[in-house]
Amino acid sequence: MASTRVLASRLASQMAASAKVARPAVRVAQVSKRTIQTGSPLQTLKRTQMSSIVNATTRSAFQKRAYSSEIAQAMVEVSKNLGMGAAAIGLTGAGIGIGLVFAALLNGVARNPALRGQLFSYAILGFAFVEAIGLFDLMVALMAKFT
Repeated sequence: MASTRVLASRLASQMAASAKVARPAVRVAQVSKRTIQTGSPLQTLKRTQMSSIVNATTRSAFQKRAYSSEIAQAMVEVSKNLGMGAAAIGLTGAGIGIGLVFAALLNGVARNPALRGQLFSYAILGFAFVEAIGLFDLMVALMAKFT
């Protein structure tokens, strides 16, 4: 990274030294490169080399880590899949919990039909809590897979 800065500063000083015309401090309008070509072909080559260096540096900064071998990459993918499967086991608990909530609702309504509305609101509240735990578990499973 530091070598890129040094190279960029040297190229900038060489370009400034070889330029014969004064350049404005602020560009007023964007001009197409095809219509007006300023500078020598050497300056154009230096600009393209610098842009390719900057693009390569930017690309490498935002890429995932590449492992040295295909076996290592395959092992990472397998471990991600195993982690996702292990985390997704908790979803069965959420399914069982939802079943128990509504079984208790049916049992309570069968014992006392007059409390049907109140028991139903309690059952919906219990369903929401159990479902939230299931969604948290699903989120952890997806994070294990995609991070």
